[in-house]
Amino acid sequence: MTAQSTTRTEQKPGTVISVDAMGGDLGAAAVVAGMAKSAAKNPDIRFILHGPAEELARLVAKRGLTDRCEIRDANRAVSMDEKPSHVMRHGKGTSMWSAIDSVREGEATVCVSCGNTGALMALSMVRLKKAPGVNRPAIACLWPSRNPGGFNVMLDVGADVRADEEDLLQFALMGASYARNGLGLQQPRIGLLNVGTEEHKGRAELKTAHDLISRAAPENDFDFVGFVEGGDIPSDRVDVIVTDGFTGNIALKTGEGTATLIRAFLADAFRHTPLSRIGALFAMTSLRRLQKRIDPRRVNGGVFLGLNGTVIKSHGAADETGVSAAIKLAFKLAQTGFTERLAARVASGSLPRKDAAHDSTQSGSQE
Repeated sequence: MTAQSTTRTEQKPGTVISVDAMGGDLGAAAVVAGMAKSAAKNPDIRFILHGPAEELARLVAKRGLTDRCEIRDANRAVSMDEKPSHVMRHGKGTSMWSAIDSVREGEATVCVSCGNTGALMALSMVRLKKAPGVNRPAIACLWPSRNPGGFNVMLDVGADVRADEEDLLQFALMGASYARNGLGLQQPRIGLLNVGTEEHKGRAELKTAHDLISRAAPENDFDFVGFVEGGDIPSDRVDVIVTDGFTGNIALKTGEGTATLIRAFLADAFRHTPLSRIGALFAMTSLRRLQKRIDPRRVNGGVFLGLNGTVIKSHGAADETGVSAAIKLAFKLAQTGFTERLAARVASGSLPRKDAAHDSTQSGSQE
C-alpha cells in the first residue's frame, strides 16, 4: 500500500478533525484511544486519521471507530529530532504532511498532531500559508488560573523567539479572538508580560506595544490591563497574556515542571510516615481535586494562530487523556468557525463594529 492510498468508510455529516497518528512518544495506540474517548462524548465528531493504514485499521476497529474514521495511509513519520528545514524539503508522504493537507484541501477543519513542534509549524506555514495581515504566527496555550473558567490564554509560547511591537499587537488581537471562541469571553482582558507593571519598565518594543495595544482595545472589544508580571499568569487579573515566543516557552516549560514537582512533593509527604498515610486517606477527595486542577493533560493543546487553517499541537508525551483534551479543543474551535473569524479580526487590525454586528445575528456564536 502506498503513502497515497486511503481506507475510506462511509461517514455521516459532522465536524471532521484531521489527526496525525504518528510522532507522539506513546505511538498510534494512545492517539486512537484519545480519539475514542472524545468520540464517546461527542456523536458529531468525525476523523481523518493519518499513518500506517494496516496498523491504524486494527486500532480503529478495536476502538469501534470504523464508521467515524477515514484512514489515510502514510508510512513515514516525522521524528522529534528532525530539523524543520529537512522536513519541509523531504516531508511529503509523512503522516504530518498528510494531516495538514487535509485541512488545506478543506476536507477537515482542524489538524491535531503530537509530533515535532518545529516541523509542524514549518509545514503548517508552507502548506496553509499565513493569513492575510499576519506578520508572525503564534502558538497559544491554555494556562490553569483562578479565573471562573479555570484557564487563561498565553501567546506566543514558542512559534518564534522574536516579536516586535507590531507582532505583539497582532498577538493581542489573535489572543482576544481565541479567548472568545475557546473560553466564551465576550470582553477578554489582555495583559502584556513584562518585568514589572510600571509603564516605564521593559524594552523599547514593549513600551511601544503597550501604546499600540492600549489604542486598539476600544475598537477591538477587549480590555487592556497594561503590563503584567510572571505572577499574574495564573491569576484572575487577566484573561490573555501576550509575550514573545522565547519568554512564553520558558514560562510554559517552567509551569509544567513546577506542576510535576508539586505532585511529587505531595506524594512524598503523604507517604512519609504511617500517620501521613492515614491523613492522605482523609484528604483523598481534596487531593484528587487538586491533582485534576494542576494536571497538564487537561490543557493539552497549543493552537497555531495566524494561518489559513487551525492546527493544534498536542504534547509529544500525551496519553489518551491528553489527546482527547486536544481533540476536544479542536472540535470547539471548529464549531465556532474560529479560523475565519480570527482572519477577519486580524486582516486590518481593526474590524470591531462589523464583527460585533455579525455576532449579534448569530445566537450562541463567538468572535
